Amino acid sequence: MTVRRCLPWPDKHLRSRAAEVSEITDEIRAIWNDMIDTMEAMPGVGLAAPQIGVMLRLAVVDGSSERGRAVRMANPEILHASVELREHDEASPNLPGVSAKLKRPRAVTVRFLNEQGQVDRRDFVGIEATSVQHQIDHLNGRMYFDNLSKVKRDMLLRKARKLGG
Repeated sequence: MTVRRCLPWPDKHLRSRAAEVSEITDEIRAIWNDMIDTMEAMPGVGLAAPQIGVMLRLAVVDGSSERGRAVRMANPEILHASVELREHDEASPNLPGVSAKLKRPRAVTVRFLNEQGQVDRRDFVGIEATSVQHQIDHLNGRMYFDNLSKVKRDMLLRKARKLGG
């Protein structure tokens, strides 16, 4: 088990777009395994590679109640998002101690490369839909709080700075 360190905000990697993955190799599979170990240790329902300093378009999501069902994705892309929204409290290990309620589409259809290197499509609903969208934000150099109004974002970052000392 390898738990990797999550980069502290405002590390520049968290503001950079991750590179496309051209093929699924043993190295990519090893990164996914580390990401799952890191996600489980938090504990969380998802993790994107840039959060641990790996600038590749890799994400893992596991919102199952029994755990151990992580979906490994390379180059995830949302093909369709529901009109119906779902509110959820979002947070990040890159900025511990704070969270914010966000509304995102309740369901999304995502295309990605799977563990076998094949193009896959999957529908995600509820917490997993929220997590996939959150991870794709990370892959594009965005944090969840970028979806807040400037006033709410500034308040959240001020609170995080106070907590950090």
